[in-house]
Amino acid sequence: MSERDVSPPKMPFNLRPRLVVIVLVVIVLLALTASSFFVVDQAEQAVVLRFGRYLTTVGAGLQFKLPFGIDQNFNVPTEQIQQLEFGFRTSAAGETTLFSSADFPRESIMLTGDLNIIDVEWIVQYQIVDPRAWLFNLESIGGGIGFSAMPPGNNSDADRRVKTIRDVTQSVMNALVGDRAIVDVIGAQRQAIQVAAVAQLNEIFQGYQLGIRVQNILIRSVVPPVGRVQDAFDDVNRAVQDFNRLINEGREQFNAEIPRADGQARRAIEEAEGYRVQRVNTANGDVARFTSVLTEYRADPQTTQTRLYFEMIEDVFQGEENVELVDRNLENFLPLLNLGGGTPAVGGQQ
Repeated sequence: MSERDVSPPKMPFNLRPRLVVIVLVVIVLLALTASSFFVVDQAEQAVVLRFGRYLTTVGAGLQFKLPFGIDQNFNVPTEQIQQLEFGFRTSAAGETTLFSSADFPRESIMLTGDLNIIDVEWIVQYQIVDPRAWLFNLESIGGGIGFSAMPPGNNSDADRRVKTIRDVTQSVMNALVGDRAIVDVIGAQRQAIQVAAVAQLNEIFQGYQLGIRVQNILIRSVVPPVGRVQDAFDDVNRAVQDFNRLINEGREQFNAEIPRADGQARRAIEEAEGYRVQRVNTANGDVARFTSVLTEYRADPQTTQTRLYFEMIEDVFQGEENVELVDRNLENFLPLLNLGGGTPAVGGQQ
């Protein structure tokens, strides 16, 4: 009977205890390094827990913590403006935003103060300002305010926070819309509703110590429900648009006519002023000339009288043709006028 070698085959290298220790040390160092540092983005703050209890909040950069799960970090986007949509959903954002075709009537259908039904779609934009409050100050599954029964980074926690914001926001918007008539909600009070909603939500969330601040409320659309009510309001909106259009056209005509009338008025005033100056200057000249003639007349009345007579005759007959002056005291002969335009005959001679 032959003998068989049953010893294990030799390894390609010698596995020495020292080598095993070195490998284990390297693994431990790598695990220690990997669990001792974490990175916080510029738009984030990190909440650090030690044995599950809050320790500190750190800012952006490479941060240190105790390894092996002793310290835990939860990064919170504190510089990001987040938003929730009510009554609609955005399916794809970009240069051309696409909206979901699904309706959310439980969010958007409201009752106004004059007992009309209206469909309001809006957006709430908020920012996390206190990461610690955002992670912990929320009602836990077991009840009470304080540490959540689940880790703060759990999806259920995030869902509860979003649901809290949604419920409070919808309640505030329903109250504000319910205090106003449907015409005011659609028209004049739309901006006032947005401003009042921001103030009330911040007051409520501050009381809840939720760690957020509402930055803005944007009402996307306010329309009556589809049907006869919407058709009637469309008619009203068209009438309002026609009303505003006619007002704008009237203002345009006003702005065109008033400057033109002002220009005509100024031109008439300037022409009248010019005529006044001319008449005054003419009168002053006549007065000066009369004063000069009066002085000469006083010095030599006969000569001045004769000169004035001749000037008057020249003025009277200036521009006249075929005028003959006959002495009224002529008694001995009758001057014969040449009807053909020649030299007149005197004393019967041709």
